[in-house]
Amino acid sequence: MDWLTEPFELAFQQRALVAGVLAALALSVVGTWVVIRGMTFLGDALVHGVVPGIAIAIIFDFNVLIGAVLAAVAMIGGINFVHRQTTFSEDTGIGLLFVGMLGLGVILISRTDSFAVNLSTILFGDALGVTGGDLIALAVVAVIVVTMTIVFYRHFLVLSFNEQKASLFGLRPGMTHIALLSLITLSIVGSFQTVGTLLVFGLLVGPPATAALLVKRVPSMMATAAAIGVLSVVLGLLVSYHANTSGSATMAVIPIVLFFLVLTFRSVRRPLPAVS
Repeated sequence: MDWLTEPFELAFQQRALVAGVLAALALSVVGTWVVIRGMTFLGDALVHGVVPGIAIAIIFDFNVLIGAVLAAVAMIGGINFVHRQTTFSEDTGIGLLFVGMLGLGVILISRTDSFAVNLSTILFGDALGVTGGDLIALAVVAVIVVTMTIVFYRHFLVLSFNEQKASLFGLRPGMTHIALLSLITLSIVGSFQTVGTLLVFGLLVGPPATAALLVKRVPSMMATAAAIGVLSVVLGLLVSYHANTSGSATMAVIPIVLFFLVLTFRSVRRPLPAVS
């Protein structure tokens, strides 16, 4: 029993647990729409796209959340610009800005005196360095994400399965898409301090993808994803404490491991096709 409780006797571990749970709730809920709509590439690009904004915030000493939001808005605008001005698919703009924004962020960070420390914190997070202010910000993000999902549930649901029907029903798919992108961006920006920009993707996609293997209804998928996300945080902190590994990285890897465990179990249980 001590193996389970000992890690959480420390104040910084307790803050890491609360922060991880809040991040997992927000990312799992909005990540369900990401998985259903097939937006994982865009989600990954947004995760990388906030790096330049964070870098600029560090260089000019202002709030990194503001920098991350500005960078995400710039990236979404760039993707839409490429898509509107060319015949390329949206994936082309996403791919170009994916690499460009990440590279720009690393270049900017490399100009600072503490290059290695800053880059490590941005990319991989610092779950054990979470402050009370970070917890408040994460709580606000989680409340906004859950509230907006409830308010715009019908809009997001119809858009996820049939954009033409969303337009016929007067649900304004364009505005709904922007609202969904805003929630994804908010979740990523609010969570990067806990698990880092590179590893936040594990909690954004891992729990919802695993939940999709287990349940079919969207509300059930969200609830299951949130439970898997919270479980991943708890297990991640336990393993990292006892194995002396990175807390952020371990929390991000756990949902991926769970996904492949569930997928393997389903594959084993599935009966072999009959031989004709």
